[in-house]
Amino acid sequence: MSGNEVLVNAKTLESFVTDLFRNVGMEEKDATFSANALVQTNLWGIDSHGILRLPIYIKRLRSGAVKAKPDIKKIKGSQALEVLHGDDGLGFVVGRLAMERAIQLADTFNVGVVSVIRSNHFGAAALYARMAAERNMVGLAMTNVIPNMVMPGCSKPVVGNNPIAFAAPTFGDFPFVLDISLSAVAGGKLLLASKKKEKIPLDWATDREGQPTDDPDKGFAGFLLPVGGHKGFGLALMVDILCGVLTGGVFLNQMKGMYHYPDDPSLTGHLMIAINFSSLMGQEEMKSRMEFFCKTVKSAPMWDPSLEMLLPGEIEHRTFQERSKKGIPIPSKLFEELTDLGKELGASTSLI
Repeated sequence: MSGNEVLVNAKTLESFVTDLFRNVGMEEKDATFSANALVQTNLWGIDSHGILRLPIYIKRLRSGAVKAKPDIKKIKGSQALEVLHGDDGLGFVVGRLAMERAIQLADTFNVGVVSVIRSNHFGAAALYARMAAERNMVGLAMTNVIPNMVMPGCSKPVVGNNPIAFAAPTFGDFPFVLDISLSAVAGGKLLLASKKKEKIPLDWATDREGQPTDDPDKGFAGFLLPVGGHKGFGLALMVDILCGVLTGGVFLNQMKGMYHYPDDPSLTGHLMIAINFSSLMGQEEMKSRMEFFCKTVKSAPMWDPSLEMLLPGEIEHRTFQERSKKGIPIPSKLFEELTDLGKELGASTSLI
């Protein structure tokens, strides 16, 4: 334990989170998966989408804004394309079911595309893309969020920093995983900086008046800036078309953010894609080609020989190994919140 952080064993943390989800009414299998998803995200080092989000998830489950036991159903589609109604369930539960269904469709049709309406925040998009990679398929996962991002010079946000994740098997120690939000950083990075009482770079966000700010609270209350200017902005619009416009779901300012409207369903849309390349090449050929690809990228010469070329997913793999042994660092302020929440909800597992 340091002055600003507390180290918590991953298994202890997962048991604690499972207790909380169970005690607010979730089914055992859903509570277990959702807790594992949150802790797994922290183990990868994606702290902006891990245990940091638990208090708002629990608050929304308790208020009924998020249903603890959603009735998720297919509402339209045929062959390789389907649309699911998430019934305002927790995003982890809905997202998992959607990608599982996409993988099933890809087993039959070589590709499976499943979109979702009426869901909620589903954590890190990589969780779902990785599910396909674990089946030796390529996975794509994306979701839309409330408008929170402006083009430089724009006075009002039009679109969210809609995340995209891509995963492919490498047949090595870890899959190739690219998981990005389309703003300079995810909004959760600002929340994390606030918990740690740290300033943020001026190119991350603006305040409500459109001025760059190094205050994470002003940035979170203001607007994020897109990655790559018009390119990131355009990609975010693309995701909203795929997750909302063409699925019958909501999009742009029709959505409700979980922090701004904690007592209302977010109406979030997702899109899950699984691609099965087994009909194009056998597993051994796929393995050989992916190994050659990764080796070629890794061998790229660096100006500074002390630096190393890393593949997408490699930092997360190393962080996972380290935190599995040493524990997950939790900001002290968040640790206190979680401890109080555990007492309030009667968690049988203690974080200490």
